[in-house]
Amino acid sequence: MLTEISLEIILFLAAIALVAGFVDAVAGGGGLLTIPALLLVQIPPVHALATNKLQGSFGTLSASITMLKKGKVKLPMLWSSIFPCFIGATAGTVALQISPPKSLEVIIPIVISIVCIYFIIPKKKSDVKPKPRVSKRNWRRFYVPSLGFYDGYLGPGAGMFYTLGEVSLRGKEIISATANAKVLNFTSNIASLFIFVIGGKVLWLVGGCMIVGQIIGAVIGANMAIKNGDKFIRPMIVVMCLCMLLKFVFS
Repeated sequence: MLTEISLEIILFLAAIALVAGFVDAVAGGGGLLTIPALLLVQIPPVHALATNKLQGSFGTLSASITMLKKGKVKLPMLWSSIFPCFIGATAGTVALQISPPKSLEVIIPIVISIVCIYFIIPKKKSDVKPKPRVSKRNWRRFYVPSLGFYDGYLGPGAGMFYTLGEVSLRGKEIISATANAKVLNFTSNIASLFIFVIGGKVLWLVGGCMIVGQIIGAVIGANMAIKNGDKFIRPMIVVMCLCMLLKFVFS
């Protein structure tokens, strides 16, 4: 298969990965660009998903490192969530190999609509920090592994869902929620990638070239998110939600 992929196609995929890395770092949903692009050049679906996880892992890693360097991620506070996220994503990827995700494809547009509406509604500014609606224990025991499972099993919009959970359930500010989402998204990507590598599904040459674009886009996007905060992140999430809904309606 690799011999059939021309230099023009490789450059095209790398360019798509750059844009996707930027989008993912800010709002999530970069897979909306990369997975169709991989399928467009006649890469089989499972190999496309596996290769997407490879390049996406480097994008979320780059965004996570940028957020960490800027002091937006408190890594010690995230350790308790990283392990259940990894386990959930591993289980999701194994489940993907066993059964197709047709049932979830019906639910996803509904969930994305909820995310979109949540971020469209203006939030009143207050000096009082919002209180968490779920405890940290329940967050890491139920929500995080469930999102990890989803990311491993299907994946579209996982970054948005991590961010939404941090904002609506844990009472985080949107920039902090976005930063934490990058770390958790990287965790679930790596877990999923591990299973795909064992299964021999990754196209390394294609993924390696896309990694370059992902890293560049992710670093630019993470810095833009840090610099502009809520006024930049919130509209980007809404736009990506609408794009994903259009994709599900017309696919």
